[in-house]
Amino acid sequence: MQSAVERAIDTMWNRYHEPLSLDDMADTAILSKFYFSRVFRTLTGTSPGRFLTAVRLTKAKQLLLETSLSVTEISYMVGYNSLGTFTSRFTRSVGVPPARYRALSFGGMLSLSSFSGPANGTRAGAVAGWVGVPETGTPVRVYVGAFKDPIAQGIPVACDVRDGAGPYRLEAMPEGKFHLRAAVVAVDDLDPNPSKRRPLFVGATEAVTVWTGRTAEADIETRASCALDLPILLALPELDTRNSPDAQLAVPSPR
Repeated sequence: MQSAVERAIDTMWNRYHEPLSLDDMADTAILSKFYFSRVFRTLTGTSPGRFLTAVRLTKAKQLLLETSLSVTEISYMVGYNSLGTFTSRFTRSVGVPPARYRALSFGGMLSLSSFSGPANGTRAGAVAGWVGVPETGTPVRVYVGAFKDPIAQGIPVACDVRDGAGPYRLEAMPEGKFHLRAAVVAVDDLDPNPSKRRPLFVGATEAVTVWTGRTAEADIETRASCALDLPILLALPELDTRNSPDAQLAVPSPR
């Protein structure tokens, strides 16, 4: 079944600009649409439609940073017939509107300070643990973020950055349940263009409950990323502007 789902995902990447329906995607997997939907969710953790949306928005981010096309032109190029729908989905999933995403990136200011976080007075606890990384023989940077949704999109509630495997700590978190996600990139291959950064490894935990005045514990083991992994719409490496001389840093210094 994995190969069938991978065929469907390959179709999404190659035909994201087309009005792909559930039937179309199921046909590429050679499965009934109901069985396809169930298997797809089991293997990827999300629905085919949401995965396709993530692919389209990932392509939109690339076009915003790599071309001078207008937001309207890009919206149609990635499969949207409505500029309003595209803008609202991009903003909800990436954290800022398309035009602002482009402006912040070109200005070297795409960092956590670019976004609004939880209201003052709601921050309460912390999460700490160990993040494991497979041996690579090359320096790597690790990004750990806490998200309200199982899918890593939008702005993390809290994040930490460190070099290599080791302890991490997410401070000043509000009470509630959060999903931890980790992305690992090669330091020597950290592309200055955020849209081209791809994690070598990814990791995740089940929901972690945060309480006022307490530190929850959660270890994260990372693994090689694969085709079944949903694109991280605001990849944690994008928040790391330390390699840009004009950037305003808003993430912790690597440990």
